[in-house]
Amino acid sequence: MSIKLGCIADDFTGATDLANNLVRAGMRAVQTIGVPGEPLRGEADAVVVALKTRTLPAAEAVAQSLAALDWLLAQGAEQIYFKYCSTFDSTPEGNIGPVADALMARLGTDFTIATPAFPDNKRTVFKGYLFAGDVLLNESGMQHHPLTPMTDPNLVRVLSAQTSRRVGLIDYSVVARGSEAIRARIRELRAQGVEIAIVDAVSNADLLALGPALAGMPLVTAGSGVAIGLPGNWGLTAASADARQPRAPGLQAVVAGSCSAATNGQVAAFMESGRPALALDPLRVAAGHDVVGEALAWADARMHDGPVLIYSTAQPEQVRQAQSELGAARAGAMIEDAIARIAAGLVERGVRQLIVAGGETSGAVVQALGLQQVVIGEQIDPGVPWCSGHAPAAQGDISIALKSGNFGTRDFFIKAFG
Repeated sequence: MSIKLGCIADDFTGATDLANNLVRAGMRAVQTIGVPGEPLRGEADAVVVALKTRTLPAAEAVAQSLAALDWLLAQGAEQIYFKYCSTFDSTPEGNIGPVADALMARLGTDFTIATPAFPDNKRTVFKGYLFAGDVLLNESGMQHHPLTPMTDPNLVRVLSAQTSRRVGLIDYSVVARGSEAIRARIRELRAQGVEIAIVDAVSNADLLALGPALAGMPLVTAGSGVAIGLPGNWGLTAASADARQPRAPGLQAVVAGSCSAATNGQVAAFMESGRPALALDPLRVAAGHDVVGEALAWADARMHDGPVLIYSTAQPEQVRQAQSELGAARAGAMIEDAIARIAAGLVERGVRQLIVAGGETSGAVVQALGLQQVVIGEQIDPGVPWCSGHAPAAQGDISIALKSGNFGTRDFFIKAFG
């Protein structure tokens, strides 16, 4: 099978976010969990290879990304899309810059663009600065991220620290004039020796103008927003793909590992509605208590009456306390492992509709469930669709939603099952 767009995502929630936008813009999309080792399920215009590389050491992230690239090229992918988070979060060492460098080198291209803009989720870029809603990124709560705190909203500066390539800017005065002006600016920047250009975008109209300017570009690097403008380069429209996928019948549950402000609000709304929720204590996990068994016993007694929530979501000061006692990496890894084992246990007990909140958590859960690929279905909120895939623990298909910590309205966990 020859595919039009081959995508590499640096986490699992970001992969479904991207695939969701591609489907809504007219592409049939399949998401694989890692580099595929089995045939794809059905026809696809785009394949999104979901990796878990955002917080890996840069060399490991590069190696995994190149393996995904090689597989996509072997499938005949006409264009490659490297997808990262709409908050552009990373460490000073990467991994956005190192992965982009490696992909450019393997593809033999000397220019690409970079923009995490996703206006539908209030991520906009203006004069090279990234905004989350009405505030700069470093005032949005992302400055407290436990693994990849973002304290600088200037994307040219952030990316320049991660690459030896010269980074430039295609600012809003150019984008507002449309596709031809963007193409002209790209030619100008290339003549100046710029190899990666941050692109401003404050609305979907900006992204739709950017799309045609990227036709034929070997590599695009971006959040998921740019995806809405690409299918048109192959003559596809929103009516070209059907996202309807029936949800698997069965019990319903949510597991949440994100500590973002959005997920904190969603946990609070779920509990305020009177639905059952159980908090996990990382210190009890570290002390060797059977937190997984306790959580599953708790769920067994409640989930036949409706959806249940099991969460490790916490306020920044609670996160800092756990990290100070356990270390950031150890605390995160232990909670991810516990939630992944809980999710697998829930599926074994009959859960067939599962919401997972948090990028790192989603990666751990998907791997624990043995999912190899998922088909993208209906959107719940911008960037978050229901997906369907075969889970060995279920001996059949389950419906799963992988939610980035920052995405979704406050009532997301409630309305998703409606």
